[in-house]
Amino acid sequence: MRIQFENKVAIVTGGSFGIGRATAIMFAQRGAKVSIVDWVEDTETLNAIRSAGGEALFIKCDVSKDADVKKMVEQTVSTFGRLDYAFNNAGIEGASAPTHEVTEENFDKVIGVNLKGVWLCMKYEIPYMLRQGKGSIVNCSSIAGIIGFPNIPIYTASKHAVIGITKTAALEYAQLGIRVNAVCPGVIQTPMIDRFIEKNNTTKEAMASGEPIGRFGEPEEIAEAALWLCSDASSFTTGHALVVDGGWVVR
Repeated sequence: MRIQFENKVAIVTGGSFGIGRATAIMFAQRGAKVSIVDWVEDTETLNAIRSAGGEALFIKCDVSKDADVKKMVEQTVSTFGRLDYAFNNAGIEGASAPTHEVTEENFDKVIGVNLKGVWLCMKYEIPYMLRQGKGSIVNCSSIAGIIGFPNIPIYTASKHAVIGITKTAALEYAQLGIRVNAVCPGVIQTPMIDRFIEKNNTTKEAMASGEPIGRFGEPEEIAEAALWLCSDASSFTTGHALVVDGGWVVR
């Protein structure tokens, strides 16, 4: 049975592209009102939802900035009247470099978006969910939150930390009606992967062949996992890091 979200409200950060776009559109297709949050003003996600008859709002937000996140959550609730779900997905890969060559600027930027951004979103989402007595949050980690990857040490550290903060929040709110989980995508066909492999077909083919399932994942496959974690179908699941990776981490 397909999970439905009529009369519910969802926030999706990093909603302009890739996994975020797919998740925002899927929430809307299944009845939710959606706040599409990104620091890039791209209207494709918003237009896709509205043209299909869904309700959505675009909010420009830098998730690493407290004032931006506070305003974003307040605007969502003032527009739609409530907040049921949040997919805290915004993330950046940063510059590739071995650990001893990482710059302080790159460290601060990646940690600011990938970890501080997740924390700030939860900081302002949770109070509204507490007032309702119910809510579900999914934070986007990565298989880089489960295993190590060379030359992206700060990205890897940030995604490990997302799992840690997810587990902690899950324990804090387990008896207060709020579930907090993480999803850990593998190699997914998104603009981030295009940047990472620099559109090199040889590298792309090598990475795809490294997937036990034999291909890259699609953004919609992560969206399905995120929606399941948000839904009552996963009502006994909290503090979990759900790996959706075609078998990468069990090779």
